[in-house]
Amino acid sequence: MKQINACGVLLVVWFIFGSLSSVQGDLKIGFYDESCPQAEKIISEYVKKHIPHAPTLSAPLLRMHFHDCFVRGCDASLLLNSSSQQAEKDAIPNKTLRGFDFIDRIKSLLEKECPGIVSCADILSLVARDAVVTIGGPTWKVPTGRRDGTVSNKTEALQDIPAPNMNFSQLITSFGKKGLDLNDLVWLSGAHTIGIGHCNAFSKRLYNFTGKFDQDPSIDPFYAANLKKYKCKSLSDNTTFVEMDPGSFLTFDNDYYKNLLKRRGLFTSDAALITNATAKAGVTTLANSSDSVFFTVFAISMEKMNQIEVKTGSEGEIRKHCALVN
Repeated sequence: MKQINACGVLLVVWFIFGSLSSVQGDLKIGFYDESCPQAEKIISEYVKKHIPHAPTLSAPLLRMHFHDCFVRGCDASLLLNSSSQQAEKDAIPNKTLRGFDFIDRIKSLLEKECPGIVSCADILSLVARDAVVTIGGPTWKVPTGRRDGTVSNKTEALQDIPAPNMNFSQLITSFGKKGLDLNDLVWLSGAHTIGIGHCNAFSKRLYNFTGKFDQDPSIDPFYAANLKKYKCKSLSDNTTFVEMDPGSFLTFDNDYYKNLLKRRGLFTSDAALITNATAKAGVTTLANSSDSVFFTVFAISMEKMNQIEVKTGSEGEIRKHCALVN
């Protein structure tokens, strides 16, 4: 797909993707209409009741969905506890995730309503969408019918989840392995408009970028100075966290892209988006557009991402507890 710049083209693509996403493979909108008709309502109502009191949970729930889909597809393998081998949730990229208990409580409600019917993979996909909507972000279609995986491997998580220190070519390769393209990379990176990052994920940019105790020249010097003075005061700080979109980290908006153009992307992977001409053009378009344009393209890419390597039919299982294989 070519880079999309004009609102008119966006609407055409939205129509195409909207039409296609109603049924994809064995996934479909309303998969539980007969087997558990209240399923999506139960999920939505729980999210709407609790997220307003804990809005910072929206970002880690969205990130959890993203990380899950990049390892073995969207099969809730990230939710499994370690057993004979260390599981995905024990990998460094997932150590700072929150919300596992949130998913478990929803699963308990659904097991009471209709035992053994609704997969953890579908719960995670729907919760991520509903959590974003609840804080004023975009909505997107979530066809259901995913089955839960039975394998969770820490090593695979380390290999497959895009890392915050990746450069542009590494990011393109990582996304490409999952059937996602340059547009998806730019649009899905916009998820960093909400949430926080821990210093150890980017402090090398501030203190030891090339191994010579130097600073990444691509970062805005004023931004870097503030991070050093008020947040990440040493290279060894692994507990302090920083807003990924300073000033609006609880608001789903296009400020993330505006900050990128000011060279204030927090991670190397953020800054990488303006090192490629085509990607930078996409960033510039979104920075200069309304939030509604960002919402539209973000939804397009989320609809692609939430169908990565899904298990359907007789594959996998429907877990009784999201942290345990049956």
